[in-house]
Parts: sequence; structure tokens; C-alpha cells
Amino acid sequence: MRRLLFLVLFLTLPLYAQQKRAITEKDIFQFQWVGDPQVSPDNTRVAFAKVNVSARRDGYEHSLWTVPLSGAEPPQRLTSGRRDASPRWSPDGKWIAFTRATERDGRPQPGQIFLLSMSGGEPIQLTDLPKGAGNPVWSPDGKWIAFQSTTSPEDIERAKRRCPPEGAPASATAEPPAPGSAAAACAEDRESDVRVITRAVYRQDNQGYLDPKRPSHIWVVKIPANTEDKPQSLQLTRGSFAAGEPLWSPDGSKVYYTTLQVAEPYYELPRSDLYSVAVAGGEPSKVLGLNIPIGAPVLSPDGKRMAFRSSANQPVRSYSQTDLCVIDLAPNAQPRNLTADFDWDIGAGLTGDQAPPRAGGGTRPVWSKDGASIVDVVGREGRLNLWRFPAAGGKPAEVTKGDHALMRFHSVDGGQTFAALISTPVVIGDLYAVSGIATRQLTDFNQKLFAGLNLTQPDEIWYTSFDGRKIHTWAQKPPDFDPAKKYPLILNIHGGPHAAYGFIFDHEFQWMAARGYVVLYPNPRGSTTYGQDFGNIIQHNYPGDDHKDLMAGVDELIKRGYIDDKMLGITGGSGGGVLTNWAVTQTDRFAAAVSQRDISDWTSWWYSADFTLFHPSWFKGPPFEDPEDFKRRSAITYVKKIKTPIAFILGDSDVRTPPNSGGEQLFRALKYLRRPTALVRFPGESHELSRSGQPWHRVERLQYIVGWFDKYLLGKDVPAYADVMRQEVSIPNPPEPAVPKSPPKR
Repeated sequence: MRRLLFLVLFLTLPLYAQQKRAITEKDIFQFQWVGDPQVSPDNTRVAFAKVNVSARRDGYEHSLWTVPLSGAEPPQRLTSGRRDASPRWSPDGKWIAFTRATERDGRPQPGQIFLLSMSGGEPIQLTDLPKGAGNPVWSPDGKWIAFQSTTSPEDIERAKRRCPPEGAPASATAEPPAPGSAAAACAEDRESDVRVITRAVYRQDNQGYLDPKRPSHIWVVKIPANTEDKPQSLQLTRGSFAAGEPLWSPDGSKVYYTTLQVAEPYYELPRSDLYSVAVAGGEPSKVLGLNIPIGAPVLSPDGKRMAFRSSANQPVRSYSQTDLCVIDLAPNAQPRNLTADFDWDIGAGLTGDQAPPRAGGGTRPVWSKDGASIVDVVGREGRLNLWRFPAAGGKPAEVTKGDHALMRFHSVDGGQTFAALISTPVVIGDLYAVSGIATRQLTDFNQKLFAGLNLTQPDEIWYTSFDGRKIHTWAQKPPDFDPAKKYPLILNIHGGPHAAYGFIFDHEFQWMAARGYVVLYPNPRGSTTYGQDFGNIIQHNYPGDDHKDLMAGVDELIKRGYIDDKMLGITGGSGGGVLTNWAVTQTDRFAAAVSQRDISDWTSWWYSADFTLFHPSWFKGPPFEDPEDFKRRSAITYVKKIKTPIAFILGDSDVRTPPNSGGEQLFRALKYLRRPTALVRFPGESHELSRSGQPWHRVERLQYIVGWFDKYLLGKDVPAYADVMRQEVSIPNPPEPAVPKSPPKR
């Protein structure tokens, strides 16, 4: 039996082990992540997704596991697939629905929904849709599963004719199909690969081009009475409007979902409507028409109210704090904002590089059994904890406390006990049973590795900026830190700009510290988890005073006596890349800079990125109305001032900050000026390179960043920057437990 631990005490204990070594960039190949915890209906077990790295395949492998909520037994593996995710218990706890993606003829196939019996046996495939299925949600009686799919009627017809999938290679020696044959029919209706774009929003980072003919719709599949019956998927919603967030009514007769039925969502404020559709068929009906977004909706136990996250009734601003709202499911009902006077962030997250890669899942508010209160996660000054909010309004109360990030959570007993994923600066993230401040650790997949690593707890620091505003930061020091010595400093800036660092594990910071650097990672103005005003203060002034906050942080550490002010480095990604570029146009104090996934020309970015149309609040108008404002705030305007050696790290498939609007421009200008610079482009990588990019690319990215600083800050004789190569690595991964032949004990 594992000991009952207290979270505040447990998560601050140092890790003691003999012969500890420094963490390396290649330790990512041994990291194991857990995510998407789901508590069984009887509140005895937790199913979850586990992710590990395959160095051989240069990718991630996902499997499903289960562990008793009591912690009385070690975790057991449930599935043998390599891409299994989204475990969802049936109401009686006898089955787990999940998604599995496979390969066919060496080609990855879209994920489908499978069913696993907790009494043993192989999983049963429930769906076989050409474009896949995801987000399974059980009906209350356990007879149906609702899900989402982008499969169109045309896809179904092609599948019936056994047409090859779009993009499949054709045989060079194949004879032309006979007229009138099925093959000829497939050839005739084969879709063109030419894209005709008429919508303002037509592509999305990490997804590529969006197909307006295939919006996401709500489907259902009936659970077969026996294994011989072939499940049939039924499409409930149709049309050119996407539908999502399926929720079952308590009686199981209909499915609620969110949608925005307008031709061009770009022209609308971010908002959603709530519809319902009967499982027996018929036309959907609008339940609620709101002028605000609906996020993470969840019905009350009696099904008469809905809790959801939203930026309720707020004007369009650079940063609008998320609120927790409740609304009656009745005509003309208006939402009640439970957090209008609560100045912390609902449903918040923290910036880090160690979220479970591509594990899916998310968080939703949790109703109490009597419907009197709602629990949700709150971001407050770099911490993530659970809070309870009275559903009728009133003073909220903390449920958990601690210097940590509670990132995922699930409860079936009305929020008395949670399965929660918790991370700290020295722990990637493990699964805990949480009841108030009392916790019980359920998984420790990284214990053996981390017990042998010399990790360091960062110093938490508050300092005063140029205008008297208090700024929160952390300083990660080398494992053998000596306050009498002088150390090189790397200022590491988060993106967003509305995001936050905090009490969460970051491989990058630990590795930089292990290489002898002090890493400063502040939350300048504009960051989240410090209130609405602090987050929105940079509206129409980004970059600007946030740069001054960062420089004040560097000054603060220099004043403390252990930083060599001649060995200063600066780096950051996305919005951090914006501020890195800006910094080297404003000061020559940095000996080296590495700008990642950046923006150097706001005008080019506005015309080419995937989401700029939704952010009019960053600027007072588009670039063709106020070109001087865009020019004034673009680093490329001041490129002649850059003397700092700067490298740029970009993803070739990044459409959030397209390369041609960022580092590519500055690189070409600096080469023309004969200034020291380098451009590193990662093929196939999106804006998510540092968080879920290919594992070897993540390793190489770290090597390029630190290699640049080693060269220009420390004067090390490192290999030529263009020649830093991938090296073979031996990964001592522990053997995976076999999938049990008998089911776990219940």
C-alpha cells in the first residue's frame, strides 16, 4: 500500500540518489508521460493514456493503462496498439471505448473507435469511417456512443466502391480501367487536388488546409449485442457548419452540441450556439443562441443547467480572461458569470515542453452531486490548482494548494476525489489521487530515470520593473551552483504573448542549467495567471513595455552577484521570438541570441498566418489602414541596429508564425549586412516543434540552441554550427509490461 502523502510536502522533497548525473538533451528518449485520466464509474480505478518515445520510429507511441485509485497495485497495461488514446468508461464500468490509429500498406490510417471489455479479450472495432472518428462519449444507458467525424457522404460512397484513398500511389504499369467498371467509376469521380479557397480561414497550424466540404459532424454508433453484429455509424448532423462538444441528455434521447451556423465565422465575434438533435433522427433544434463562446460544456446532474467556460460579455481585447458560467437550458435563458469578480484564470495552462505529446484529452468543469457547486482548474501566479465555485454565485474556495501545475483532472463523485496529472519543476507529471490537500501517487514511470538525475529546483523571484510593477520570475541554476562564482545567463522568453511560465517541468531549462547556464524565465506584463489588467496591458503596445520588464529581470540577477554581464544570452519561441528579435534591435547587451518560430514583420504575418484574422485587438486596424503602426512594431524595420549574433530556428510547416514573416526575413537582411547569423529549418515541423515535434528534431533543436550559446557566450570550440549532426543513441528503456491476459482486479 502506497503511503498517503501531502501534496505540498511531497512535491517539494528533493530526490536523493547515489551517483547522480546531469540531465542531457537525449534523455527525452527515456521520458514517459501520462495523460487523459478517466475514473471508473464505481470510483475504484483510473484509465489513462501513456506516451513514450520510439527512437527507432522517431515518433511517439500511445497505449492505455489502468491503476487502482487506492494505489494498492501498480499500473497495468490494457492495450497493445501503438496509437491508442481517449479511454472512456461505459456507465456500468464493463467496457472502455477508445480511439486507435493503425497503418495499412505502410500508410497511416485515421483513428477509429474501438471497444475493450474489462473481462478480457481483444478490442472490438466500432467504426470504420474513411476520415476516422474521435471524441467518444457514452450515452447514459450505455447503448450508444456519440463521436465526431469529418467523413462526408461522398467519402462513404467511395468506400463502398472500394476506391483507393485519395493520394494513394498509382501503379506505373496499370492498364486503364475498363469502361463501366468500378475502377472507372472511381477514376471519374476522383477528387482534384486543386484547392479553391473562398473562406478567410482556410488552414490551421499542425493540421494543414481545412476542407470546407468536410466539417466535423456528430455521429452515433450503437453498441452491438454480440461480437457477430456489425456496428453501423449514423450521422446526426449535416451541412457546411462544424459541430462539436457532444453531450448526452440525461434520458439518452438526444445529443447536445456546439456550432456556429454562419457562412464566414471570421466575420463573427468568437461565439457558439447550443443545438440538440434526437438520436432517433430529425432536424436539429437550437437550444441556446449566445453571443459568447461556449467551451468545455458539461450538464448538471439533473440535466437542466450547463456549466461552461467563456469570455463572458467581454469586449474584444488582446487578452480576455476566461470565466466560468452557468446557464439554464431554457428558452431565452442568459448565462450567469460565476467568476465576474474573481481575477484569476479559469481553465488555465502553463507553458512548458513536457505536456504528453499528442495524447489528446482535456479538462472540463466538474459538478457536485447535488448541483450546488462546480470545480475547475485555476491559474494563479504560475500555479495551477482546483477551486470550487458555488453554482448560485458566491465566494469560491481552494480545493488543492501547492507550487505545482495540476494539468488534467477527472472525477465521478462530484469533485470529492480526483484523478489528476500533476507536474513540478523536477517532475514531468504523474498521476495522483487527490482529495483536498491529501494526495496519493498512482504512477511513477520516470522514477528510476529521475532518481539518477541531478535536477535543480528553480529560485522563485519577484522583482520591480521600470514603472514599479512587480514581475514574477524563476531562475534555474546549475546543479553545482556556487554563489561566489560568475555564470553565463540565458534569458528564456515564453510565447503567447498571453501565456505563463510557472511551477512545471521544463526539459529545456533543466538541460541548459546542466550545461552551466543560469536560466531566467520571467512572466512579463501580458502574461496570464496574474489578472485581467496585467494580461491586457500590452494591447496595441506589443512589443513594448514587456521588453522593459525582461531587461529589469536581467538587471535583477546581475545585481545578485552571480551573473557575468559579458555572457548574456537571449532566446524564446513564438511571442518569445518576437521579443528576442525586438531586444537585439534595442540593446547590444546580449552576446548571442536564438530566435525561434518568430515574427519579424507584422505586415507579412498578418497576410500569411493562420489565425491573424481573429486578433484585431493586437493592432487598431489592418496593415493597409495603418501601415506605420505595423512598421513601427516590426523588428525588421530596425535590422541595421542588430549587432548581436543571432540564429533562427523555424519549422517548415509552421503557419502560425510562417518562416517568411519571421526569421527568414531577418536572416537574409543580416546576411546582406554581413552580420553573424544562421537559419535552421526543420522539415515537416509545425509551430509545435518544441512540444510535440519529432523526437530527434526536438533533440537537435536543443543542440542548436545551446551550441550557439556555447560558441558566442563561452567561446567553446564547438563543431561548425551547420554541422551539428544527429548522433546514434542507445536508449535503455525499461521493458514494457505485457498486456495482461486476465482483466485487472476491480
